[in-house]
Amino acid sequence: MSALAARLADGRLHLQQGPIDCLCRAEGEAGEVRAAYAQAIAAFPAILPELCAELPKLRAPLPSLPPQGRVARAMHRACLPFADRFITPMAAVAGAVADAVLAAMCAGRHLRRAFVNNGGDIAFHLAPGAALRAGLVADLASPALDGVFVLDAAHPARGLATSGRACKGRGGKSFSLGIADAVSVVARDAAAADAAATMIGNAVDLPAHPAIHRAPACEIDPMSDLGERPVTLDVGPLDAAEIAAALDAGRVFADALARAGLITGAVLALRGEIVVVAAMALLEDA
Repeated sequence: MSALAARLADGRLHLQQGPIDCLCRAEGEAGEVRAAYAQAIAAFPAILPELCAELPKLRAPLPSLPPQGRVARAMHRACLPFADRFITPMAAVAGAVADAVLAAMCAGRHLRRAFVNNGGDIAFHLAPGAALRAGLVADLASPALDGVFVLDAAHPARGLATSGRACKGRGGKSFSLGIADAVSVVARDAAAADAAATMIGNAVDLPAHPAIHRAPACEIDPMSDLGERPVTLDVGPLDAAEIAAALDAGRVFADALARAGLITGAVLALRGEIVVVAAMALLEDA
């Protein structure tokens, strides 16, 4: 499948190949922006073929030997902190691709600000004094702006990712073992944020609860890296105490990641309830 690249009317660059769909923006002098986009376009076509060449290894649970490709190694590295639980490098694929495109776009360029949004997982570059505002949508089933992340150059994070249960009609593209409507994570880069958001989303759960409907991932998608593990399809009625218990399970796990320096903050959402973890004074009301 061919890689497609198009400059949009609003100045962004759209890159698409197979499941990869990136919206990119570079800000700076016109010549620097043109060069940045040309670099991204030149680097982009190699990413998907390199990942496909190592797909069996990327779908294998950790711990495993590191893959060879640059993006594949970034996926593996982002997931290694969670190797004591079930995880495959695919948990960081969207974020790692965003990081790679951003690195190509920024290499040797003088840009005030740049970002790559790969399906909601965002890698960004900020020159001193620059900032990025990104909206928080806590529930894809009822989309609304629930808050705004304000990320400035002084903050160490350069990645923002969101994960949550994705069943038919919810608009998501990946499975979750948990029941969170959404988990948004800020971390050092998009790959790290992607892996952490996946794992925190899995931790927001009520195991064996009768209102939670699950099915083996392979029955929904035979190519899923989750195999026969049951993924969440739907969640029935939950009372306030159950919602609080599920969110608290995720909060405890996210707190541990923050203390370990793996994330700088997280927002967990379930049924209209939102829990904020760690240094998220970066989150403003909508």
